[in-house]
Amino acid sequence: MRITDRTGLERLFHALRDDGYTLVGPTIRDQAVIYDEIESIDDLPAGWTDHQDAGTYRLERRNDDRLFGYTLAVQSWKRFLFPPAERLFGVERHDGNPQLIPEGPVDERFAFIGVRACELHAIEIQDRVFLSGTSIDPQYKSRRERAFIVAVHCAEAADTCFCQSMGTGPMVNRGFDLALTELVDHNSHRFLVQAGSRSGERVLDRLAFDQADEDEVVRGEMQTANALSQSRHMPRTVELRELLQPNLEHRHWESIASRCLSCANCTMVCPTCFCSTVEDTTDLTGDHAERWRKWDSCFTLDFSHIAGGSIRQSTKSRYRQWLTHKLCNWHDQFGVSGCVGCGRCITWCPVGIDLTAEIAAMQADCHAPAPSQTPREGE
Repeated sequence: MRITDRTGLERLFHALRDDGYTLVGPTIRDQAVIYDEIESIDDLPAGWTDHQDAGTYRLERRNDDRLFGYTLAVQSWKRFLFPPAERLFGVERHDGNPQLIPEGPVDERFAFIGVRACELHAIEIQDRVFLSGTSIDPQYKSRRERAFIVAVHCAEAADTCFCQSMGTGPMVNRGFDLALTELVDHNSHRFLVQAGSRSGERVLDRLAFDQADEDEVVRGEMQTANALSQSRHMPRTVELRELLQPNLEHRHWESIASRCLSCANCTMVCPTCFCSTVEDTTDLTGDHAERWRKWDSCFTLDFSHIAGGSIRQSTKSRYRQWLTHKLCNWHDQFGVSGCVGCGRCITWCPVGIDLTAEIAAMQADCHAPAPSQTPREGE
């Protein structure tokens, strides 16, 4: 385990840029922390934190100058590996004959700065979606293989975090090249740095940071334990399958649907959702056409449209599809839950629907004792 200060962190950023990486990290735009291209540590949200709750997000000033003192950015890293809109191929007509123009190889090399434990698990889940089986997405594969990940151990949890219940955090344990633990007190501002890959080890060797002492390592572990104690709880994955699958017609689905707007916010901010559609466009001459893949959502009416119409016409059926797929049926497809407990779907639901609260309500109703009945006279 190595240790460095803010100057050393800036050296790390310069080293990654010298290696040809585009730095993407947390920064402030429009009164929110987002992931975007950055140039130096001056672009990080120093001294800011985020307050998140059901349907609530706001930035607040901290009483220190932590660079990673927020919980999660608004959107996930998904948009850099699986872009919201991506051209698949083009077609040109020459002398009356169509000619296919495939997309060229991806040349982006991203260094992701500040990836949380739950987000690392989300990237791992998307790897299963796009890189496993016989249908491998070449563009995703290229971006993924060229990415360098600098993770950050959580020191605090938002009110919407439930990564502990999903087994995805708050401690970073795999899937990273380097991992940071930010240590701040009145006298110093330092970073523990841990290598998680050979690429990470090579970068650390070049930077020659000092070795961390045992007290600093223990202090970092205590910070992560603090975030663990703040995380909310939800039933275990096995319990969720046993609860949801036999209760597809439970009356609580109607209760949720009466509040849900089918706006698709939850799927847009989710770091694992992968629904998409394709759109074909042509120019006015008819000599050039393109096919694009764009993000879609199971909450839209047209998403389940087949011959004869949509098979999920009600909000109830669309919300139920999303939640049961995410928490149950994802196991059948990919051998893992589709939820990492980041809580974004709770924060960015306009009406504050909290899936952990809805699960708890359904669980309580299903396990409630049957109401007692007073025997009628003569029985």
